[in-house]
Amino acid sequence: NVSRRRPFLVFYGAVIVTAIPSNTFFLYVSWQHIRQKNELGVYMFNLALSDLTFTIGLSLWLDFLWRGIWTFGGNICVLSVFVLFTNFYTSEALLCCIAVDRYLAVVHPLKYTYLRKVATAAGVTVAIWVLVACFNAATITLEDSYHESNAFAVCFDVFIPLSEHHSRANIVRFFLGFVMPVLLVCFSTWGICVEVKSNQATEKQERKRITKLLRIVLLCLVFCFGPIHVMMLLRTLVEDCTSFAWVFYLYKISIAISSLNCLADPLLYCFITRTGQANVSQIIVFFRRKK
Repeated sequence: NVSRRRPFLVFYGAVIVTAIPSNTFFLYVSWQHIRQKNELGVYMFNLALSDLTFTIGLSLWLDFLWRGIWTFGGNICVLSVFVLFTNFYTSEALLCCIAVDRYLAVVHPLKYTYLRKVATAAGVTVAIWVLVACFNAATITLEDSYHESNAFAVCFDVFIPLSEHHSRANIVRFFLGFVMPVLLVCFSTWGICVEVKSNQATEKQERKRITKLLRIVLLCLVFCFGPIHVMMLLRTLVEDCTSFAWVFYLYKISIAISSLNCLADPLLYCFITRTGQANVSQIIVFFRRKK
């Protein structure tokens, strides 16, 4: 139904138009961190790469929404689903790394300095990419991602009963890919809040900035990735989702919400971190001078 697809078409189009320039700028901000030997920049740079890759891949979903049929074949469908889930779990893992990095910097500033080096951050990010890619390669199948019947093909909107393999993968994704990162960020946020309240040596403005950063990271995880993981778990528990039309539409809405992740990351770090704020100010001054 075209009228039902149109809101999603407009939504994803707006995400693409906004996310590409903002994540390109996010790459620049991250590079400034890396040049200053700041390990945070490594995590941010990889976040931007993940978000840009996902955003470019969204153009295929736009075509799917426009036509109402998937025209790129099964292999491209599997690849696009692979990119989608890779973005999910690299983003979540990298957000956790940033939260833990800030926790170590505030709560244990002298104890774990070797973990807060650019080389360590680079090694961790490589491990994240490899682990996420291997898990997705093992769990994303053509059977569960692509369905073709009478020359009518759909990708990812396959609402037939899940295979046992897919059901197990969804349960692992829910607990390891969502619950664990949320708990880890909660612990880091709680530890930082306790430390900055008891440490009067930390400037008031600095305390506010750090706690605000971690709380928004937590909000980003819960808001962007919570709905899609709850719906994946629901699909696993409800054997025949075709009997519940509302499940299908909630599932599509949850996927749309998860795509906001590629907008949240650059806005979060460009406008809350000091380097990001400084670079935004520089660009604003530059364009004012040009004007």
